Amino acid sequence: MFLTKKIIYPVSILLIAFMLSACKGGGGLGKFNLFPLSDDIALGKQVSQQIENDPKQFPLLKEQGNEEVYRYIRGITRKILNSGRVKHKDDFVWQVKIIDDIKTLNAFCTPGGYIYVYTGLIKFLDSEDQLAGVMGHEIAHADLRHSTRQMTKAFGVQTLLSVATGKADPGTMEQIGMALINLKFSRSHETESDNNSVHYLCGTGYNAAGAAGFFEKIQSQGGGKVPAFMSTHPNPENRVENIHAKAQEMGCRGKERNTSKYNQIKNLLK
Repeated sequence: MFLTKKIIYPVSILLIAFMLSACKGGGGLGKFNLFPLSDDIALGKQVSQQIENDPKQFPLLKEQGNEEVYRYIRGITRKILNSGRVKHKDDFVWQVKIIDDIKTLNAFCTPGGYIYVYTGLIKFLDSEDQLAGVMGHEIAHADLRHSTRQMTKAFGVQTLLSVATGKADPGTMEQIGMALINLKFSRSHETESDNNSVHYLCGTGYNAAGAAGFFEKIQSQGGGKVPAFMSTHPNPENRVENIHAKAQEMGCRGKERNTSKYNQIKNLLK
């Protein structure tokens, strides 16, 4: 290589420019992540504290009096984590909380493994494998570290570093928290999470295509409004086909749906 003019940039600028370009969606360098795992954990902890401190917007279901519901949801989480297929099983906290909002069909997982499931979603679904499929999808977003990759693109390096280190002001924290909760992932990220949900459940006794049940029910009710946590491309019909195809491709044998027990848990929710 011949250089006619030597230009020297500060190392930090070159490094950040490279890493930001590497955080773009897609394959290859698109899987690179600027942040170490410790920052995923710190960012998730900050957001979880924000949620704890905002009961009006995030009315967490009290554990006292709802012990059976919490045991059940955490049991589903353990089955997924013990599938042997969650890469960061021993790195993240995988803490589960239920948000008491019967009108909202939603679930999300912050970086670092803080999982939130709305009572509205639990009541909407028909069986344990369906909820396990949705939770597997959300766990995959954290396990594949999609959030920090997407948030880096949206907010930039310095902003996320300030949050991860606890130095962000309250306004920034609120903005980041809401962005994480309502984060729209790329087409490739959604497909990856759908596939990983099947991958995780395939290592359990569940029907591995459980996540497809959510979309099938949405379609059976005339389409409806697909919640933000699963609203990105591809469309619901394609996702049902892809999820079932992935389960068949992987040769998944599980058939557990646990409909009876699931209905018992649903009936415990007001």
